[in-house]
This record gives sequence, structure tokens and C-alpha cells, in this order.
Amino acid sequence: MGEAILEVVVTSAEEARAAAAGGAHRLELAADMEADGMTPALAEFVRTRDAVTVPVRVMLRDKGGFQAADLDALRTAAGALRAAGAEEFVLGFLTADGAPDLPAVRALLDAVPGCRWTFHRAVDHAADRTALRLAVEGLPGLDTLLSAGSVAGVAEGLPTLLAEADRQGEPGHTLAVMAGGGLGAEHVPALRARGVDAFHVGTSVRHRGWDSPVDPAAVRRWRELIDAAARKDGG
Repeated sequence: MGEAILEVVVTSAEEARAAAAGGAHRLELAADMEADGMTPALAEFVRTRDAVTVPVRVMLRDKGGFQAADLDALRTAAGALRAAGAEEFVLGFLTADGAPDLPAVRALLDAVPGCRWTFHRAVDHAADRTALRLAVEGLPGLDTLLSAGSVAGVAEGLPTLLAEADRQGEPGHTLAVMAGGGLGAEHVPALRARGVDAFHVGTSVRHRGWDSPVDPAAVRRWRELIDAAARKDGG
């Protein structure tokens, strides 16, 4: 197993500082989390960039959600973020019938050449999860698949995540999976034992949902939990 990674969703430079203080290895910067996360303002990215030294992955998503409403505007925003120093991104699109929208994905990748990125939870909404995983493998810069295993979250999707972990290395299962979307502390030991070594949290490091700030102490508890699971399994 590799080193365990804790990624925390943040919406501002202040939250980024709190998450980093709590021990987050990486941040996902997004806006409007009540709408599942939108592309943040350029100015907020710059503030966040200057606030922390941990890696920051920037969401590329608009009101269309898993179907881009304005791909040209997203490309423009992505290019501006890249020019401002963004090096890592989060994106993923589906067609109306739930297939991977590779032209939309490639259009954004063309705007951020050479960058590493996460294909986010669009995989959980795909009509054919296996087909999507096969389709996105090998896209330039893609190193992480964020998934709960189910639209309903990790509590329901855990069996899928564990079954896929057992297939790691097979075609369609070469990407590192980051478990996230309703992830609970009780899910970590089983996931870590099966080789999952990246974990994504958002509301669980806040006291009252997205309207409340990131609590460094809550981030620290998650970091300690993941580190303990890694030690137990020899990571």
C-alpha cells in the first residue's frame, strides 16, 4: 500500500488554512457546495494558493453538474486558473444518457495541459460504471477516481468499493480510488485493509454542514484515524 492521503473539501483560503493545520495532505477547492461544488472564483483560488503549501485541486464544474452547461466558459475559467498557478484539478462529465462525455473532458484537459486531476463522482452516476472506468483510463494526467461506490454514498456503496479494490490492477481498475461521499470513520479500516489509501471528506470536518467552517480538530481526528489504519495494515 502507498502512503494514506486525506483530502479535505474547502471553499476559501480560511478553510484551507484550517484544513492544513489539522493535517490534510491535499485540498479540493470548490464553491457552492450546496450544489455539489462549482468552479471557484479566480480570486479565491489565488488567496488559497497563497495561504497554504499543501496541494490544492480545483473543481471545474458549472450549474450543469455532470453535464457542462457552458463548456467554453469552463475552458476559459480553467485556463485562467492554470495561468494563476493551479496545477491540479477535479472534473468529470457524462452525456445525457449517462455515458462518459470524453469530448467535454478532453476539451478541459486541453485548457490545462500537463496537470494532474481527479475524475470526480460522475462515476457513481454513470449508466455503466465499468464501461466508464475503462473509458477514462489513460486520459492524460488522470491519477485519481473519486467515488462513493453509489449515488447514495459510501454507506451503500462500500461493497462496490471493496469489490473493485480486489480487482486493482485489472483493466478498468488501474486508477487509484479515493473514497468519498458520505464517508464515515467506520468505513476506513475495511477500505484501508483492501488497499484503498485515499480518503475525501467535507461535511464530516464541519459541525453544522457546509454553512459552518472547517474545524482543524475534526480534520486532525480524521488524519489520526487514517494514519492508525495505515500503521495497522503496514502502510
